[in-house]
Order: sequence, then C-alpha cells, then structure tokens
Amino acid sequence: RMETDCNHMELPNNTGFEEDSDYRDFEGTDVKDMRLEAEAVVNDVLFAVSNMFVSKTLPCAEDVAYINVETRERNKYCLELTEAGLRVVAYDFDQTDDRLQTPYHETVYSLLDSLSPAYREVFGNALLQRLEALKKDSQS
Repeated sequence: RMETDCNHMELPNNTGFEEDSDYRDFEGTDVKDMRLEAEAVVNDVLFAVSNMFVSKTLPCAEDVAYINVETRERNKYCLELTEAGLRVVAYDFDQTDDRLQTPYHETVYSLLDSLSPAYREVFGNALLQRLEALKKDSQS
C-alpha cells in the first residue's frame, strides 16, 4: 500500500477540482508563480545591491526564472531560480553557461552573502537599524 506518505486528514475537503477556481487555471498560473517568486526575491534585497531585475530575455517557465544582479562591487551575475533554490548560471546579465556547476542556495540572502561582502555589510546595517528602531519603539 502506498498511503504512508499521505495523511488524509490534511487534505482539503473540496473534491470538485473543476468547480474550484483555484485549480481551474493551474497550468497558466505556474508560469506566473515563478516570475512572481523572482519579483519577490528582487524586491526583498534590491536595496543592498547596485541593480537587480528579473530577466526579460531568458524565458520564464513554470519551474524556472532568471534574475540579473549587479553587486555593489560591480560584478554581474545571472541567477537561476528553481524549486531547488538559487544559483549562479553566468557571470553576465541574460546569459546561461551550462559548464558552470555552481551550488544551489536555499535563499537569496545566502547566495548574495557568498558573492558580495558589500551586500553583507549593507544588509547587516539595515538589520541593525531595524533592531534599533524596534528597541526605541518598545522603550517608548
């Protein structure tokens, strides 16, 4: 029996996939989702890099999107975003190099931390400022 991986109590009660609007355009929303995920990644860390944007040249598919990033050190990278995480696929915008075997990072923070000391510093300072602000708020 193959039921061991599935706890039936956790499944939603709606059985009619056709009627449920969440599932109707499932194929169409996958593509949008990876692009939305990529946009969210960009918005999250844009303040700590020189430039960052979702590639308009490389194709977004349901399981992959590409993000161009220029660090404050002026190094350019093309990142691949998949379910496995993020990794560098080229050392220029809108490129992929199949020979590159770079490791996946679970988060954009981890990836940028490994690529850019200036990112680490800016991000760290931003965190400190937020903590100081929280401390002031709690004291008032």
